[in-house]
Amino acid sequence: MQHLKWDLGNLKRGATVVVTLRNQANVLLMDSSNYRSYARGGRHRYIGGLVKRSPLRLAVPRDGHWYVAIDLGGFPGRINASVAVEPAPRGFLPPVRDSGPLSQIRQNTAATAPPPNILGGQTWDVFVSHATEDKEAVARPLATALEGLGVSVWLDEVRLTIGDSLRRKIDQGIRSSRFAVVVFSAAFMSKGWTQYELDGIVTKTVAGEQNLLPIWHNVTKDQIIEYSPSLADKVALSTASTTVDEIAQEIAAVVLPRAVEDGE
Repeated sequence: MQHLKWDLGNLKRGATVVVTLRNQANVLLMDSSNYRSYARGGRHRYIGGLVKRSPLRLAVPRDGHWYVAIDLGGFPGRINASVAVEPAPRGFLPPVRDSGPLSQIRQNTAATAPPPNILGGQTWDVFVSHATEDKEAVARPLATALEGLGVSVWLDEVRLTIGDSLRRKIDQGIRSSRFAVVVFSAAFMSKGWTQYELDGIVTKTVAGEQNLLPIWHNVTKDQIIEYSPSLADKVALSTASTTVDEIAQEIAAVVLPRAVEDGE
């Protein structure tokens, strides 16, 4: 696919790539191996997506050699863009201040990680609770975007294998995740199984062992209030006004600082 390429060289985790566009385009931040596959037309993983608002700021999730590619998805047209890099901060960070609709959740983050004996010692940053009807539109692309930002994700289709006990594995996934992203939709609120997951998540949240990060998908606040008045008061992101990639950026901004604090 025709595209513009910026070779950013070696970047440190925590650096910020700033992309400024004059028209909407696909923006992909990729490490060297994924860029090579993208350039050949092969499978690749990236951070970014379709950008309609500028400038776009993308956090570099790990040390490495990084590229930015910008394309028009195969449509004709001219790309007018600039790319800059802000290096990772050194020394003490600025004082904490609210920077987004989910930032207040950082103040309530559980002080300890999940017990190390769960799931053979493996833990996850985020458990994604969702109805099957919302997997294609929200859950799967959100999990992909989060993993591209360096966030580990428990998603049923990835973590379950044939012969597994569904209830037991989901219980383990909830217990071994520091945050729970819940995709509230009409389908989610109509099912008994999703209510079972939500009950477990709320129990851990009330106990201070987990943080609930709600996403509203094609639902209104009135519908949430009717379903659960207590949940309507929680700060949420809505797919009606925020793209999945933007939601992933917001979630990563909440989740990743804790990983750094824990010494990762």
